[in-house]
Amino acid sequence: MAYSLKDKHVLIVGSGSDIAAALAADILREGARVSLAGRDIEKAAVAAKAIGDAVRPVALDLSDEGSIQAAADQLRAVGALDHLVSVAMERAGGPVASLERRALLAAFDAKVLGPILLAKHFAPMIAEEGSLLFFSGLGAWRPSSGGVVMAATNGSVSTLASALAVELAPIRVNAISPGVITTSAWNTAVPDKHELFQRVAASAPARRVGEPSDVSAAARALLTNPFITGETLHVDGGARWA
Repeated sequence: MAYSLKDKHVLIVGSGSDIAAALAADILREGARVSLAGRDIEKAAVAAKAIGDAVRPVALDLSDEGSIQAAADQLRAVGALDHLVSVAMERAGGPVASLERRALLAAFDAKVLGPILLAKHFAPMIAEEGSLLFFSGLGAWRPSSGGVVMAATNGSVSTLASALAVELAPIRVNAISPGVITTSAWNTAVPDKHELFQRVAASAPARRVGEPSDVSAAARALLTNPFITGETLHVDGGARWA
C-alpha cells in the first residue's frame, strides 16, 4: 500500500532545476520536510526561499566526494532522511570528434559517478521504507547524432538504479526518464525551443510536450509506492515510440 509523504524528509539534489522546484513545492504541500541541495549554497538558498521558508538549502557538489560526505553529515545531524532525489545534469553534446574530456567527466559526475557516491554516503542514513530516485532521459532510448554522451549517461542511470536496488535492499532505488519537458534548460540548449516543442508535440503519441508537474507526479508515485524498485519510469508522452 502506498504511504504518505507527510512528515517525511526528502532531499532533492539539483537546486537549479525547474523539475526540482516543482517536486519540492508539491511534496511540501503534502506535508514533507524538504532539503534542496546545489553546488552553490547561495543559489540553493535563493531557490529554496522561492519555494518556501521551510525548505532547507544544502551545499552539495556531485563532482566532490568530500562535499557529498559533508552534506550527509549535515543532514544526519538534523534527523532521519526518508528519500533522496537527484535531478542534476550537465550537458556535453556534440559530435564525438568535438568532445572534450572535461565536459565528459562533468556529465558523468552529474548523472553516474555522483549518484553512486550519493548512494555510498546517504544510503546508510535512509529509513528502511525510504528510497533513492535518479533521473535518466529520453536520449538513452532514442539516441541521436551528437547525443552520444547523453545516451551513455542516461542509459547508465537506468542500469545503476537496478543494480543499486539489489545491493541496497530493502531501500528502494528507481529512475525516471523524462522526455521533452518545458523547462528553462531549453533556453540555451537549442536554437529555438518553441520549434522543438511543436515538433515533439506533433510526433509524440500524447500530442504534447511534458510539464514539470508531469514529472513531479511520476516522482511522487515512485516515492510513495513501496513495491516498485529497480525500475525506470518513462515520462515522455510515448516519444520513444514515435
